[in-house]
Amino acid sequence: MSFLAMPHPAAARRLFLGRSGLVLSGAAVALLSGNEALAAKARSANQAAGDTQILNTALGAELEAIAAYQAGAESHLLEKPVLDLAVGFQGHHKQHADLLAKTITKLGGKPVAAKDKYDFSGERLQSQADVLRFAARLEQGAVSAYLGAVPLFGNRDLAKAAASILGDEAMHWAVLRQALGENPVPSAFMS
Repeated sequence: MSFLAMPHPAAARRLFLGRSGLVLSGAAVALLSGNEALAAKARSANQAAGDTQILNTALGAELEAIAAYQAGAESHLLEKPVLDLAVGFQGHHKQHADLLAKTITKLGGKPVAAKDKYDFSGERLQSQADVLRFAARLEQGAVSAYLGAVPLFGNRDLAKAAASILGDEAMHWAVLRQALGENPVPSAFMS
C-alpha cells in the first residue's frame, strides 16, 4: 500500500519509517566491544546508508505523487485554473524527485525507479472535488512522512533539505484545502 494513500497521517509516517529500516547494530557492537574508532567508522557508514534509505523512501513517494497528479490531470475533471495548479504541484514533485535521486547517487546509492503503473483504483474520482480531496490526502501524508523523517537524518544538511520539501508539501496541502472550501490551516501544529 502507498504510504501517501494511508487513511491517517500517523499511519503514513509509521509506514515511511518502517520502510526506511534504519539499523545501527554494527556501531553498537563495536562500541560495546570498546573499539571507539571502529564504532565511529561503523556509525558513519550506517549513517550514510540510513540516510540513503530514507531518501529512497522519499523518492518513491515523490514518484508516486507525480503519477497521482498525472492521473488527476488526465481525469478531465479539473477546470483550467485547478488543472494549472495540479500541474504546477506535479512540477514541484518532479523537482523534489530529481534532487532526491541526485543526492542518493552522490551518497553512493542507487535511486529507486518509478513503477511502471500505480494503482489509484481505490479512489473514486468523479468530480473536481474528488480529485482535490485525493490530492489533499496525498499531500497531508507527505507532510506527515517528511515530519517523521527529518529528525532521523544523520546528516543535518539532508534534514534541512527534507524540511524544505516538507514546507512545500504543507503549502500544497493548505492550497488544496482552500480550494475545497476547507480551513487551509486546520491546526497550529503538524502531526
